Amino acid sequence: MISATVDERKTAAGQATDVAQTAGAAGAVAAARPLSTGAEWTFDLIDAYDRAIREIAVGEFGLDCYPNQIEIIASEQMLDAYASLGLPIGYSHWSFGKEFIRNEHLYRKGHQGLAYEIVINSNPCIAYLMEENTMAMQALVIAHACYGHNSFFKGNYLFRQWTDAEAIIDYMVFAKKYVAQCEERYGLEAVEEVLDSCHALMSHGVDRYHHPAPLSVEEERRRQIERERHAWKQFDEIWRTLPAKSRGRERKGMRAEPSFPAEPQENLLYFIEKHSPCLEPWQAEIVRIVRKMAQYFYPQGQTKVMNEGWATFWHYTILNRLFDKGLVDSGFMLEVLAAHTNVIAQRGYDQRGYAGINPYALGYAMFTELRRICETPSEEDRHWFPDIAGCRNWRKVLDFAMRNYKDESFIAQYLSPRLMREFRLFAIADHEGEDSLFVDVIHNDQGYRRLRRLLAAQYNRDYQIPDVQIVRYERRGDRSLTLRHRRHRGRPLDEAAEQVLKHVHRLWGFTVRLVTVDENDKQVGMLEVK
Repeated sequence: MISATVDERKTAAGQATDVAQTAGAAGAVAAARPLSTGAEWTFDLIDAYDRAIREIAVGEFGLDCYPNQIEIIASEQMLDAYASLGLPIGYSHWSFGKEFIRNEHLYRKGHQGLAYEIVINSNPCIAYLMEENTMAMQALVIAHACYGHNSFFKGNYLFRQWTDAEAIIDYMVFAKKYVAQCEERYGLEAVEEVLDSCHALMSHGVDRYHHPAPLSVEEERRRQIERERHAWKQFDEIWRTLPAKSRGRERKGMRAEPSFPAEPQENLLYFIEKHSPCLEPWQAEIVRIVRKMAQYFYPQGQTKVMNEGWATFWHYTILNRLFDKGLVDSGFMLEVLAAHTNVIAQRGYDQRGYAGINPYALGYAMFTELRRICETPSEEDRHWFPDIAGCRNWRKVLDFAMRNYKDESFIAQYLSPRLMREFRLFAIADHEGEDSLFVDVIHNDQGYRRLRRLLAAQYNRDYQIPDVQIVRYERRGDRSLTLRHRRHRGRPLDEAAEQVLKHVHRLWGFTVRLVTVDENDKQVGMLEVK
């Protein structure tokens, strides 16, 4: 387990120095008229700020972004976007309404705030801004979402390989219409049952090694028509009148079938979609829709630290540049810096409200540290990062890191000893055979390297998603399905495992068993649903 503490007074002092330096730089520049004063915003002002921010982000710093589509929404619409996974359109499901009511209740009671914005990985990139924001906050979220997140979506290799920003909105329109048609034809309850089971298995509906085919609404419609035609051609009323016993005798005379699948399959939804003995074509299409959604969100969970850190770094850099050019005043910057400080605040493990390492804090600190190492490296930096220390071209270094890493590898490659000290990171060993905890590493060269490996490992998907794979399907027997769960570091599944297995059974229609093995492939448990 990795924990963190931060000396907040030191952090605040550093930020105060930054403000003072920025103010000094602004004095050296010929005074320009601010774009606005006060907190009120208008659509014309938002357009003016967007143009000024784009000139800096794209013109000066060379960020490569999709075209932007900015929309202003009310708090009620933001709550609705929360409930529907942030997408502007999607199919209906009771869980979205439940999530809306829960968030609305907490928001009205003052127990939960709302995000300043929501940004969607699409082309054009859609950013929702809250109408309750002040002009300073609108400018901050434009810089953060429309140019920070936007450039990350377009540049990072995971998003480029695993998502299709060009087609996601059109595909969700298709999904919404298709699910609505199924509800009219087969009933609301039947559709909800399939969606419930698919949602329970979304984290096991991802291809991690095979690139998904590009999304195409026309292709989906063509597949749907071909599937219906095939089902009609295969329909034969005479076959259903054949005695069951004679069919059984024919099977007995057949040769034994080799093990199927030939290799374990980790994408449960894909295997169920293609091989389930009981799913109707329309049900298999719904499984496919949910699987495509799971694939779309796959990179999000792999790049939370990097994505938020990159966007936070750029909103801070761009808005300070606006101040340097005299396009915003001191009141504007004080509000921006207050919001920025809240975003990157890291509570200590022993402080109230601690919820692990803040991805905004860690990501922003790491990108800022990379820039410092490039511009003003120490001897320690030259020892740890000889390839980039003192290279001066910090934008090229940050751009390379953004494009070619995910959280796990980014931390393993670029977390510096200085940041480990600043965050006061330490590792606690909790071994099964020991009665007490102990500090595993100290702050020396060997300790830094081990600490960095341990922290990077916490962002490994294997720490978050159980390793469950399909190992056997009895196609010519009882049609049972066997899944294997391999424990990671001896950790068992929680009590929800049996309920999730019931969802697999609902989609499969025949006996489903889950065999748990340890690291040596020794069976240590089994669940079965008939």
